[in-house]
Amino acid sequence: MASTPVSLQRLHLIAVGGSIMHNLALALHRRGAEVTGSDDEIFEPARGRLAAAGLLPAQEGWDPSNVTADLDAVIVGMHARADNPELLRAQELGLRVYSFPEFIYEASKDKQRIVIGGSHGKTSITSLILHVLRHHKREFDYAVGAQLEGFDLMVKLTEDAPIIIIEGDEYLSSPIDRRPKFHLYQHHIGVISGISWDHINVFPTEDDYREQFKIFADMTPKAGALIYDQDDEQVQLVTVPTNPDVEYIGYGPHEHIIRNGKTFLLTKKDEEVPVQVFGEHNLRNISAAKEVCKQLGIKGKDFYEAITTFKGAARRLELVRAGDNSLVYKDFAHAPSKLKATATAFKQQYPQRKLVACLELHTFSSLNPAFLPQYAHTFDAPDVAVVYFNPHVLEHKRLPPLAPEQVAAAFERSDLQVFTDSKALAAFLQEQNWHNANLLMMSSGTFDGLDLAQLAAEVTKGI
Repeated sequence: MASTPVSLQRLHLIAVGGSIMHNLALALHRRGAEVTGSDDEIFEPARGRLAAAGLLPAQEGWDPSNVTADLDAVIVGMHARADNPELLRAQELGLRVYSFPEFIYEASKDKQRIVIGGSHGKTSITSLILHVLRHHKREFDYAVGAQLEGFDLMVKLTEDAPIIIIEGDEYLSSPIDRRPKFHLYQHHIGVISGISWDHINVFPTEDDYREQFKIFADMTPKAGALIYDQDDEQVQLVTVPTNPDVEYIGYGPHEHIIRNGKTFLLTKKDEEVPVQVFGEHNLRNISAAKEVCKQLGIKGKDFYEAITTFKGAARRLELVRAGDNSLVYKDFAHAPSKLKATATAFKQQYPQRKLVACLELHTFSSLNPAFLPQYAHTFDAPDVAVVYFNPHVLEHKRLPPLAPEQVAAAFERSDLQVFTDSKALAAFLQEQNWHNANLLMMSSGTFDGLDLAQLAAEVTKGI
């Protein structure tokens, strides 16, 4: 097809209610394209945002009549199945069908592409880079997996921006394209922030999973750069400098000090730069972002100037409420490496306070008995460690039943508290003594609708 996505004007998005897909719909609509979409379920905030733009489907569900021969292309989200009736209709009509990463690549063929990959830290590193570029009024496009403060959309596609910053997820591209998303972007500058086995339903062994990052590393082109966590043993296995025409750049945690619960970066000139994020994993994220920004012509002093106002990505160690003697944070952490990094960072930042930390097992991998042993000793940092899961989620994901005793054994922590009822969990937390104590809630879900704002108010009200 001669035309590129930037010139395509009539587009239909299958599974438009997804987090990134509805943002793509809004970005395309903003650019002037005629956009329609469909989904079998659409929740907030996607529902309200699509409605405000006049893009909310008239009814939920799939209807082949939504797909007509006069469409320029169809974009299919991962939520759809391979036998989706609208997808089958598009194939029958011979329409161009894009996955999300295919479309982003086609739309950015003439741009410099920076792709941030890794099992953890992707969103934070991408967010840091976007924050710095915006601070210095640089023109750029982007695709990121979280809502960022100061950015109304998670996707921006223009004809004029010379670069695009992409969060490079390793999960599958679409129901009919089993390649990892980050293989399709064809980066010029690539980042691998860390490798820790995940997505067991797609990559059944650690070797299978790691191989996807090796492919990504080997895709770095002539005169390109590969920026990687030099202390991660799994990353070291895939970033061996094999191409003399590629610049390999390793990084570690940024030098820093912690004073009264506040983190300061130490520059080469012995200056102290206050930052609003904390933890070794975030200090590594800052180093990665600094190396990318250096490749894009941002000098050190300009990077530090911008970084002081960075508050973090949504749900990545995000402050919910602060009291005189306690803090409540929430975090997206769920994979073992993310859990360990977040809980450890929080305890190190406030060593004099008791830490109560709660993890919800919500993803396919985290609820899989074969994967659970990966959590051994990843939850040792909190003073009180709590794990929650809903047995009905196991049924929905067609996984075998899981006993609380199995979970406790997998974490190898004898005093681990395990709950399967969100009301019982809330009651347990409310009974804790919150004087000089912090609460950390970690999940990619919602603890089955637990009212975190109300809980945080009770925790921080003072005793």
